[in-house]
Amino acid sequence: MHQPVISGTGVFTPEQIITNAELVKAFNAYADKFNAAHADAIAAGDVDEMGHSSEEFIVSASGIHQRYVMDKTGVLDPDVMHPSLRERADDEPGIMTEMGVDACRKALVQAGCDAADVDLVICAASNHERAYPAIAIEIQQALGAGGFAFDMNVACSSATFGIQAAADMIRSGSVKRALVVNPEICSAHLEWRDRDCHFIFGDVATATLIERKEDAKGDHFDILSTRCLTQFSNNIRNNNGFLRRTREETSDLPDRRDMQFMQNGRKVFKEVLPIVSKHILGHIADIGVEQDDLKRLWLHQANKSMNDFIGKKVLGRTPEADEQPNILQDYANTSSAGSIIAFSKYSDDMAPGDTGVICSFGAGYSVGSVVVRRA
Repeated sequence: MHQPVISGTGVFTPEQIITNAELVKAFNAYADKFNAAHADAIAAGDVDEMGHSSEEFIVSASGIHQRYVMDKTGVLDPDVMHPSLRERADDEPGIMTEMGVDACRKALVQAGCDAADVDLVICAASNHERAYPAIAIEIQQALGAGGFAFDMNVACSSATFGIQAAADMIRSGSVKRALVVNPEICSAHLEWRDRDCHFIFGDVATATLIERKEDAKGDHFDILSTRCLTQFSNNIRNNNGFLRRTREETSDLPDRRDMQFMQNGRKVFKEVLPIVSKHILGHIADIGVEQDDLKRLWLHQANKSMNDFIGKKVLGRTPEADEQPNILQDYANTSSAGSIIAFSKYSDDMAPGDTGVICSFGAGYSVGSVVVRRA
């Protein structure tokens, strides 16, 4: 059995930023247009008036101040309210491949490895731009990697589930070196016209290089253990899919609300937090790691209040700022990539022997945790 390690990470960050101020201005303009167009129905009580959003509301509800996106022009146009991304020809790299390859190359540079030495690519993300061929295989080809590649989707837990799959294959000897890449274009599944969620998501891509310890060329983290959990819930959902056109009642309704991201936020908050806290505490206890042994928690970046709650439960006290770093104030919720961004940006200062947990959670419900120790 081989010891798997994380030897490199990479983050692709889009060039365009939407601030809360820009987002609120666009949303409120859309709300005013909606209310004017439905004035009679609103007066008759048949349609609810659409309320305004505010910067204060967004920060209070989420802790988010801005988000990076692949296209802001469409999102900020009150007549569009979604990203405008051109369709790629079949002989062009897909947009997720372009994002993913950038992150992968950064991870390879950090690890001092060549793409040709990689024999597994997993594209683990909450959405994929097509059903097939696999995005992972396109990334594999663009990088010049060998071996094999496949896509996987466990919503916001995709990255940690992908790391477990890769680590298990490295332990068993079936692969030597793997890239787990998470290109997340969350702006495309978000309903930007819904006041309760229009601020939540941003776009990014992350990559994690995992290899055998004996092959690592530089600083790295030993993967001590991985653990995944799923429990069915309808509280975070997106009903879009290839069977849609087979249903006569939905085939001509491109704007139907349940074909985008939906959640019952209050239920998610109430139900997910104890599941995640129990999961992490059980995981570390089973491998002999004490609460006081944890130097850092790199948590899923969905909501600051959620992370504060989980951090306090797991550590048994209020975490110091550097013990539970947040990046969502700058990136917003980037689905599976969030915990990897936090790990990539806030792990260099860990000393040899320091232990931490990468944890993501989301729709499913799903929870994935990776316990790592600085070698």
